[in-house]
Amino acid sequence: MFGGPPPQLSAAEIRAQEDEANLTMQKVIVGAVLLYLSPFAIDVVKKLV
Repeated sequence: MFGGPPPQLSAAEIRAQEDEANLTMQKVIVGAVLLYLSPFAIDVVKKLV
């Protein structure tokens, strides 16, 4: 609306953004799995000690 459309991105810039998005999604998935498994790991450690 103000200032016109944004400039077109090059193929390399689009690829870099896609790679960054994929890495971010992988980090989110790994973090979610670790948070899900952490209570079980804490329980195992408590039983060992």
